[in-house]
Amino acid sequence: MYSSNTTADQRYVRPPPQAPPPPPSGNQPPIQPLLPKTNGAWSTGLFDCFDDIPSCCATCLCPCMTFGQIAEIADEGSPSCEASGVTYALLACLIGYPGIYSCSYRSTIRQQYMLRETPCDDCLVHCFCEPCALCQEYRELKNRGFDMCLGWKGNVEKQNRQIAMAPSVEVGMTRSS
Repeated sequence: MYSSNTTADQRYVRPPPQAPPPPPSGNQPPIQPLLPKTNGAWSTGLFDCFDDIPSCCATCLCPCMTFGQIAEIADEGSPSCEASGVTYALLACLIGYPGIYSCSYRSTIRQQYMLRETPCDDCLVHCFCEPCALCQEYRELKNRGFDMCLGWKGNVEKQNRQIAMAPSVEVGMTRSS
């Protein structure tokens, strides 16, 4: 088969390892949600606040922090969590009703994941049940695979690391000598 002066390296050339696929570009977010986009139902109900007690307590004590995290993920990193949280706090102090700002993010999340507008209009949900609405939106994003503490950029980096760490498969046959 092989001549005696042919080395193993000359018999088989291994293809170079393939680089991980580049992150998606454009308007499509690089984060792949865990839940499907098309079912129309929220993953938890509006009044299921105690399903995630730590976020419920954080929202009751400092809703601007929860809102900032929601806004950063919903807007794919711009504005930052801090900027959104400060805006929310200023609206709460100046006009006493930050729901006028936060209800637009509920609409954004609904559109991104094709969720139903339940139990009523987004602005009414935020007007009458602001803490419950924030908790539900937080849980929805969390249930869709986001680590809310990492923010948008942290979630993108986390997913890119997972893609890069995926095992590669070498194609071809080798023959041991």
